[in-house]
Amino acid sequence: MIYKKVLRNHITLVMEELPYYRSVSVGVWVRAGSMYETEANNGMAHVIEHMLFKGTKRRSAEMLADEMTALGGNMDAFTCKDCTCYYAKTLDIHLEKVMDLLSDMLLHSRFDGEELKKELGVILDEIDLYEDSPEDLVHEHLQMEVWKDHPLGYLISGDKAVVGHFTREDVLTFFRKFYVGSNMVISIAGHFDRDQAEELAEKYFGELQSGERAQIPEPPIFTPCLWLKEKDMEQNHMTLAFDCCTNISEERYVLTVVNSLLGGNMNSRLFMKIRDLMGLTYSIYSYGSSYETAGLFQIYAAMSPEAAGKVVEEIFREVDRLKTEGFTSRELTVAKAQIQTELIIDSESTYSRMSANGKNSLIFGHVIPLEEELKRIGSVSLEDTQSFVCKYLDKRHCAMSMVGQTRIVDGTFRRKIWGGEV
Repeated sequence: MIYKKVLRNHITLVMEELPYYRSVSVGVWVRAGSMYETEANNGMAHVIEHMLFKGTKRRSAEMLADEMTALGGNMDAFTCKDCTCYYAKTLDIHLEKVMDLLSDMLLHSRFDGEELKKELGVILDEIDLYEDSPEDLVHEHLQMEVWKDHPLGYLISGDKAVVGHFTREDVLTFFRKFYVGSNMVISIAGHFDRDQAEELAEKYFGELQSGERAQIPEPPIFTPCLWLKEKDMEQNHMTLAFDCCTNISEERYVLTVVNSLLGGNMNSRLFMKIRDLMGLTYSIYSYGSSYETAGLFQIYAAMSPEAAGKVVEEIFREVDRLKTEGFTSRELTVAKAQIQTELIIDSESTYSRMSANGKNSLIFGHVIPLEEELKRIGSVSLEDTQSFVCKYLDKRHCAMSMVGQTRIVDGTFRRKIWGGEV
């Protein structure tokens, strides 16, 4: 059973009791990510995520680490474009300790100036690591280009020239604006007592100011583009992107099915044809990147520089074939069964239940029951998938990024894919 309660300071508390478990997962979801930043403070949400582990008024960074370790579970955080999440997975007997630790970090972090300087150095090194990860590089820079000059195009980690100059006051200004009750969801899933959990939430988070909910930026404009970065590598890494539906659109269920059919697993069209049958790539897969105001359908591939042009041609050849012939009934049945199986298996993890409930509450304002998700996936038809492909997967309105020996293939792309228009 799932329960929802809004605390006095407007924090949304979502609880799902799983009585046959002995573990519990707790997550504090904050509507604070790179899409809520400006050019002047891009990377701030990520910096704050780091700083909340660097000491509070009651606990040093070492004490936080020791107490987290003593719980015997896992306590961590992550920052996305649309949110930041602080979470813990542990035994049910440690629920109050987890609530104490998380609230201490979110309400009483010191943001020490010297610690900030040290942590900024760590984050700058982390940003440099992206240069050594071509798979991340082509993804991040493609979104920067297609959503150019819009917060959705900002790097989550930020730009080094900006992040390196953040001050303690800069950090506190952002923190005080976004880390407020109206901008938060606390999600608990697993074995716990509901009344006790409500009391703990009020006890440990009740003093937080309610504040105001963050305003979602206006939708970005999708910009077709070709971004190339020359790098001496054995393989070229490429990402294609198509303007697509948002994560609140009813089409998101069709997107999930089309992704599975086209490139989401080892029996998908792109993997079977381009990787297995033709042997043109080392890796190829598709995925969606969807947010409340915009979304992308993306295809990634890693191949030899000489094969890059052929790979892109074959991707579009397969997409064109789907527009006229569509998927088969058997493919659709297998894909839907696989997705539903994965959803059910994921639901048996307290962390997955906490995450789904927390993220849904943050985006939709309510939890979407698993049964509804399964039903919506099951209702996707062949006509739905073909309409989706025809509507969104248009090579005349797409974007591409590539890292590697791009000089070998640049002319091929411009001539054979876009006809030299990009």
